Amino acid sequence: MTELDLVITGGNLLDGTGAAAVPADVGVRGDRIAAIAPPGALSGAETLDATGHVVTPGFIDLHSHADFSVQGHPGADTCLYQGVTTLVGGNCGFSPFPAKDPESLRRAAGFMGRDELRWDWTGFRDYADSVDRAHPAVNLVAQVGLNALRIAALGYDERAATPDELAAMRRLLERAAEEGVAGFSSGLIYAPGCYAPPHEVTELARTAARLGLLYSTHMRNEADRLIDAVTEALATARESGVRLEISHLKAMGRDNHGKVHEALRLIDEARAEGVDVTADVYPYTASSTTLTSRLPGWALDGGVDRLLDRLADTEVRRRIAAETRIDPDAIVLAQLPPGPYSAWIGRSLAELGGELGLGGAETALEVLAAHNGSAGIVNHAMAEDDMRAVLSHPHVSVASDGWTLRPSGTGRPHPRSFGTFARVLGRYAGDARLLTLADAVRKMTSLPASRAGLTDRGRIREGLAADLVVLDPGTVRDISTFDDPWNLATGVRHVVVNGTAALRDTALTGNRPGRVLRRPRP
Repeated sequence: MTELDLVITGGNLLDGTGAAAVPADVGVRGDRIAAIAPPGALSGAETLDATGHVVTPGFIDLHSHADFSVQGHPGADTCLYQGVTTLVGGNCGFSPFPAKDPESLRRAAGFMGRDELRWDWTGFRDYADSVDRAHPAVNLVAQVGLNALRIAALGYDERAATPDELAAMRRLLERAAEEGVAGFSSGLIYAPGCYAPPHEVTELARTAARLGLLYSTHMRNEADRLIDAVTEALATARESGVRLEISHLKAMGRDNHGKVHEALRLIDEARAEGVDVTADVYPYTASSTTLTSRLPGWALDGGVDRLLDRLADTEVRRRIAAETRIDPDAIVLAQLPPGPYSAWIGRSLAELGGELGLGGAETALEVLAAHNGSAGIVNHAMAEDDMRAVLSHPHVSVASDGWTLRPSGTGRPHPRSFGTFARVLGRYAGDARLLTLADAVRKMTSLPASRAGLTDRGRIREGLAADLVVLDPGTVRDISTFDDPWNLATGVRHVVVNGTAALRDTALTGNRPGRVLRRPRP
């Protein structure tokens, strides 16, 4: 037998399926798992010691927005220190392609890492090549977003697509699938995706189903009309035959706490009928998004520049404020471009409003007007019991919904970028015993792999990709907090990506062995 390139010795192997841990060594040749053998049976050119630790497949973040930030920091420190080896981007209707109007696309994703991209592409193939040239430390899987399709086909208009425009979006979706995307996504609270009526989404989902793509949706409502939104998403799946992923399932607002139980019941009923539907969740009770998502849809008709024009009109601004429903105590400013309120990052809209003598909605509009329509927020609006109910459901994956890859920086990003996977392992599988360690790992590996169509990842089996993690269940912890987010997780000792150690003995090796994983042509 040819000598192995790398052997992980002395660990207890959790293979990603939910099965109990077994003592075993894992051997790697090239970028594949070449051998799994009893302890001490393997030798190789390089050894990673896993004594007293567990060995798992690399974690797959099924809901990430790092496709907008990976070129800015391809080292992906925040991922590696959690054991994440693959990111699935293009979620919530946002993708960096097709980029027929790059500036509009950049403005639409203003709260993420849009300025960390080179924007030297039009379609997915060129985007993937550009990312590969940056040599990322982790793998990236892409989806194409409804917002990007709409901007390319009809701009930012608040209206349904015409038949010709819908046909153009179908062609763009087909091209993206031919070039290797794994899914199609919608963000039905975000302009311009929110302007798409259900039949338009269903027609695009029908195309996605024919192409074998996953359909991931940030639903049309996560608050008062949560159940209606779940019903709409399930109807789209039933009518189109698409595989459905309900993104970051939650219930926003105190009056809606508890509704996730009805949402999960509807999902279970649909699965019993044969609908291929699952969901994902992050283990926090606050969301993070753009402040513009809290405005009435018509305020963004035509894009951010038209919003700024409306905010400059006193009467129109008053109308927007009257239709903006927010809890200013729950919304914290997380990221702002330079401007008069930059010093208020980390403070709530209620605090800023008290200083300005304005109500919550008026304060939100003042911030947007003063900062070129761009403001990232953290919104504390969910219940811990709801999150636990969703996290413990057998058909729910763990996912971050994050995009911060740098270990340090400015602003107050949501801690989910730094701690999602460590938090589940340490807090909910460890301290709280809500999950077994084996099932927590399954929710981070084989389950998301099956949704993203990654047939060669998410499990430890001979012949599969050598994405592997060695961690200490006793010390794995999320350190990042809302007040002090810039802290990397602890407890992950080694991380191997495509057969190469990217983290060794809790230190970055400098190797960046990741790549864009292109789905085989349908």
